[in-house]
Amino acid sequence: MMILKLNKSGMPKSWISAEEAAKCYCQGKVIFELGETEQILYGGWNSKGEQSQLKISSIIGCDGQITEDKGHISLTNRFLFRRDQQMCLYCGGHFALTQLTRDHIIPRSKGGKDTWTNAATACRRCNHIKGAKTPEEANMKLLAVPFTPNMYERFFLMNRKILADQMAFLSAHFSARRNWQ
Repeated sequence: MMILKLNKSGMPKSWISAEEAAKCYCQGKVIFELGETEQILYGGWNSKGEQSQLKISSIIGCDGQITEDKGHISLTNRFLFRRDQQMCLYCGGHFALTQLTRDHIIPRSKGGKDTWTNAATACRRCNHIKGAKTPEEANMKLLAVPFTPNMYERFFLMNRKILADQMAFLSAHFSARRNWQ
């Protein structure tokens, strides 16, 4: 289980392991906990035969300096396909990762940039049909408007195994009309 680490203002900072979270607890850096899920780490035994244990929440807020986080996430096929829910934004079909490609809405050969707002998930067939044309030139319609993920959406894209309470926290901050649950 990965722990969602927040700064003291409640902004996501990173996904950390339970061991890294335990270090934050032991150093007294955890100032608040959110979520319902707990993980228990067991330690050594004392002279009375009792084993030490540390309960770790699935979302922890830690003390420390608040730094500005622009929320930038690199445009990779893994994150792009996850953003678009493995759906071809031209035909609407859902495909295995091996059948998906990154399409540049305005082709790079026509000056299009490799950015979140100019990239769409396309199945191999649709990308081949579209080729180096714009959707209008190819007479193909985009089914959704490509977007740049915000900071909370970035944390969703970064972790495949998100617990329900972590998802509830993140999704409360998703841009309007995102349905990634």
